[in-house]
Amino acid sequence: MQPDKNSYKDFVSDIKQRIRSAQYEAMKAVNKQAIQLNWDLGKMIVEKQEQLGWGKSVVEQLSKDLQVEFVGQKGWSAQNLWYMRQFYKEYEQKPNLQPLVGEIGWSHNMLIMSKCKDYLEREFYIRMTKKFGWTKDVLRNQIEGNSYALYLTNQTNFEQTLPEKYKNQAILAVKDDYNFDFLDLADKHSEAELEAELLKNIRQFLIEMGGDFSFIGNQYNIRVADKDYYIDLLLFHRKLQCLVAIELKIGEFIPEYAGKMQFYLSILNDKIKLEHENPAIGIIICKTKNRTIVEYALNNATQPLGVATYKLYSNLPDEWKTFLPSNEKIAKNLKLIEN
Repeated sequence: MQPDKNSYKDFVSDIKQRIRSAQYEAMKAVNKQAIQLNWDLGKMIVEKQEQLGWGKSVVEQLSKDLQVEFVGQKGWSAQNLWYMRQFYKEYEQKPNLQPLVGEIGWSHNMLIMSKCKDYLEREFYIRMTKKFGWTKDVLRNQIEGNSYALYLTNQTNFEQTLPEKYKNQAILAVKDDYNFDFLDLADKHSEAELEAELLKNIRQFLIEMGGDFSFIGNQYNIRVADKDYYIDLLLFHRKLQCLVAIELKIGEFIPEYAGKMQFYLSILNDKIKLEHENPAIGIIICKTKNRTIVEYALNNATQPLGVATYKLYSNLPDEWKTFLPSNEKIAKNLKLIEN
């Protein structure tokens, strides 16, 4: 008896998914073993140098001996052995980070270790790399774009307007500033031009938004009392299970924008949101903002809102780093990234 086409198609799809899952788990296991090996080698080098007083030359000689023994295998250069030693030295006093480093690749670890000196910052990029599967190039762009500061300095009212069960995840879903340097826009541009360019580069836009967003539509029509209203961009956040309305503004934030967004969110929750979904959130992305004015506007808002800015270049003003929360608050938020 031949299986019907639909049943067989589903069967093959299940088999393929099972194979991919097994391959991914095998790859993760191999990576963990490789990271553990590098950790152990770094530890052994450090211990011998400390116990027996061996100098730098031992690493050079060890590299030569390993390359003779393991011909054709990469990873035994003197430079890489020094990285292993540094890797162990950097994290031996950080037991909370030791399990995490095995969750990402060696090249990712080296990039984070070389570019980030603060351990909370390192933890952020390790967790985000694991969660979103960032490639090395994406990770480099995220570090150079200072995503760590941009996630942790954001301005939202989620603490007051969202349920305890997912408000912290929502906070980590909104940046304070978005880097749109992938857009082909002049310094002076219209909101329509900004929206059109984002749509042309929708993949990069969704990556910059954070990785868990899906695109639903632009100029999304909502109709109330025989009048039409249009939301610039409507997204869906898979992790938060909620609609995300985005308004684009090419000027400075003004409090009236918050009122308009609250209006949109009320309609989305009443007419568009599905029963199993969480309440919609809004993100107003402006060219500039005064942080004090934003704080006052958000204090009076009853719907969950965030106000961010965007730039068309990669530099982050150093003074923004002064808005980072306390280390205790950062550490608490970082543990929520994978949830």
